[in-house]
Amino acid sequence: MFSFPALAQQGAKSDVILQLNGDELTGKVTEISDDAVKFTYAGESLVYSVKKADILKITYGSGRIEVYNKPALASSGSGNGRSQSNSANPTNETADHHNKIAILPFAFVKDGQKAADELSNVVQSACFTFLSKHAGVLTVMDTRNTNAKLIKAGVTRENIQGYTMDDICNILGVEFLVDGTVMLNKVSESSLASSTYSDKTKYKTNERKDNGYTSANATNYANYETTISVDIYSDKGNNMFSQSRKSFFKTQDAYQNAMEYVLKRSPLYSK
Repeated sequence: MFSFPALAQQGAKSDVILQLNGDELTGKVTEISDDAVKFTYAGESLVYSVKKADILKITYGSGRIEVYNKPALASSGSGNGRSQSNSANPTNETADHHNKIAILPFAFVKDGQKAADELSNVVQSACFTFLSKHAGVLTVMDTRNTNAKLIKAGVTRENIQGYTMDDICNILGVEFLVDGTVMLNKVSESSLASSTYSDKTKYKTNERKDNGYTSANATNYANYETTISVDIYSDKGNNMFSQSRKSFFKTQDAYQNAMEYVLKRSPLYSK
């Protein structure tokens, strides 16, 4: 007798949200407010929110259909069939963010000065290489695609502080965002001296001629103190994880060990 309700629940059809950009979200609509629809993906419990402005229609499991917006007609002033207001605002074309990660270029500060963009991109690439191997079911966006999307949206290192993290997630179309900073400071210098001796001996008519010589070399080494900070945000703008780590090593690339240490303790890491 108790098996009938369970079977009926399992056989229930899912609700389908069709967005204006053509994406279909399959799951269960849990709540409808004035400007948004909340739903869960099939087989999951996490609640997501979708703006009504981005929804074409909802087809409920019962068969009932609710239409929220009609497809935009091609504008004579737009060559891509989109209105000018939509093309200027990337958040109007929000894609399915589920299980997607993007890594921002790391801020890199060396001896109190902002380092070149190349150093920021090197750390970003190192983070991508490590995290993509340990992301489990998550998908890590290639850093080239990440940076290209930011450039197209007009987001630069100089103005990124003017965007919230959920803004950036919507621009990149991801659910999670990795943001980090590397602080590199030279704390000391050391010199390692070495010397060599060569004894060139020639024998001629029982006479020994010694042409030996000595040379000395000195190599200077700079010792650095490296601290890395990593923050992870969700597409709701929430800071899910924040941790810093000072590296034990004193080389310029010591950030890599510290970064891997922090990422292994983040919610995005999977063995």
